[in-house]
Amino acid sequence: MTNAEVARTLERIATLLEIDGANPFRVRAYREGARVIEGHAESVSAMAAEPGALEALKGIGKDLAARIRDLTATGRTDMLDELRARIPDEVAAFTELQGLGPKRVKTLFEALGIRDRAALEAAARAGQLRGLPGFGEKVEQNVLKALATASAMTGRVLLAHAWPIAHAIAERVQAIRGVESVELAGSFRRRRETVGDLDLLVTGGDPEAVMQAFVSHPSVADVLGRGETKSSVRLDSGLQVDLRLVPGDSFGAALLYFTGSKAHNIELRRIAQEQGLSLNEYGLTRGERVVASRTEEQVYRALGLAWIPPELREGLGEIDLARAGTLPRLVELADVRADLHMHSTRSDGRDTLEAMAQAALDRGLETIAITEHSKALAMANGFDAARVRQSVGEIAALRARFPRLHILHGLEVDILGDGALDLDDDTLAVLDWVVVSIHSRFEMTPEAATARALAAVRNPFVNVFGHPRGRLIGGREGVPFDLEQVAEAAAANGVAMEINASPDRLDLSEVDARLARAKGCRFTIDTDAHATTHLENMKFGVFQARRAGLTREDVLNTLPHAKLMTAIERPARRASAGRTGAARTPAERAPAKRAPVKRTPPKRAR
Repeated sequence: MTNAEVARTLERIATLLEIDGANPFRVRAYREGARVIEGHAESVSAMAAEPGALEALKGIGKDLAARIRDLTATGRTDMLDELRARIPDEVAAFTELQGLGPKRVKTLFEALGIRDRAALEAAARAGQLRGLPGFGEKVEQNVLKALATASAMTGRVLLAHAWPIAHAIAERVQAIRGVESVELAGSFRRRRETVGDLDLLVTGGDPEAVMQAFVSHPSVADVLGRGETKSSVRLDSGLQVDLRLVPGDSFGAALLYFTGSKAHNIELRRIAQEQGLSLNEYGLTRGERVVASRTEEQVYRALGLAWIPPELREGLGEIDLARAGTLPRLVELADVRADLHMHSTRSDGRDTLEAMAQAALDRGLETIAITEHSKALAMANGFDAARVRQSVGEIAALRARFPRLHILHGLEVDILGDGALDLDDDTLAVLDWVVVSIHSRFEMTPEAATARALAAVRNPFVNVFGHPRGRLIGGREGVPFDLEQVAEAAAANGVAMEINASPDRLDLSEVDARLARAKGCRFTIDTDAHATTHLENMKFGVFQARRAGLTREDVLNTLPHAKLMTAIERPARRASAGRTGAARTPAERAPAKRAPVKRTPPKRAR
């Protein structure tokens, strides 16, 4: 099991324990264990074989270490099995719905005997929730809304959750002697936010050895079918994976076909038919003669098209662009030079300022912005005006410790219900970088939500609108403002729109990002990291940007540092500095020269 899978399992145990009424200290221990494992760089599967290695981790005692060893060895643990026997997984999943924490779920389970989503929806529609302790009519209505949002996720998992196991299976198969090519196709290759299944295409190798390696992977719960050229399994997570052995001569056609999407493939077949050709997973043919099949590039070229990046294959005009030779050169992970939204232990982050800076430097970044929360998020230890001014010295000290890294003094400032910001302009003028975000009052009328967002992006000290919709994939739809109006105002005021790379946010969505680009917006792609390991999530933000058709020129944090500073300089901050002397622009604060950063571009995603 990967660290992420172990962490999710420990988190699930903690949730089940809480629903079961276990000692709060025990619940907290499992949640802390999940946090530690998720943020640990070394594989806990490897550590499990070393006596005492797990116990040496802060927060991991003997009991937790034993559970982790069970999980890494067998994929299961007796404790989880016992809890699941009493509390169905679907009941535990209720805690993922907005408004339902473990305590309310425990009430639903014990008072009403609700064991699945259908029963929960029926009870909510019948008005049975509002009379329960800790509920009420508003909670009942929120549950119905959350169920409607979650229904779109049925049978699907986040791309980021599928990512590690998909590559682990692919690498296991690739290691078989004689295997030439292994590719993950389908919606996974198109980098959709969620995936319903996985398609693995393989060429070469002994069929029996390939299939055995596939079906015997430790994460496989059930073998649904096994043959010489195709096998199907269901993983512990419930995800179905299909492996197909295809001839090398038709690998490109098969990869094209199984990558999809359906709309894209239908259009390609129509073009083929207009030319007297036939296109399927075996190749592009004219009668019995194969015209192209070995590579995708050959097939597209034979149809008169440029090769189309998988992220764009959704039937949204990409084929016309390929025919005209005007496909955008999409932004790549290696283009990203800065991460402009991250947190440390000074607010609700898990790692120190120094750890975050070092991790960014290790990833080859040139620039970062440290953006703690503002005071509206008291639970996150948000900053008030005095704390912002105290932070000036802390950031200066950090810069001195990391002279090869450009560090912006930033803040993630809450947008209040009326559109005002959580801190006054004099305080904002102290900062190099201001991210504004919505963390409350998601349910507003479209008119009120639009006025709120417009007021925020028109503030002259704002640089970027962070995770603008505030959505959680499968959990919360987000704020219903009129994006056309807000994007126009943001573009007019030089405010960028963020594509937040947190796997459960990916906000803006690809649809919203396309619209914002059409209105003239520029973007940042940021991790919103709360731990050093979260910096790895940048790739998911880049995937989202690519699906929206964004290029390097659309994304501010692909700029070299000096050009980035010029691009984000706000006249209001310069004017404020001239009046009060309270602040200088980022460019003025930076040393005249810094040692050049040796950039090690992140590995290109598979």
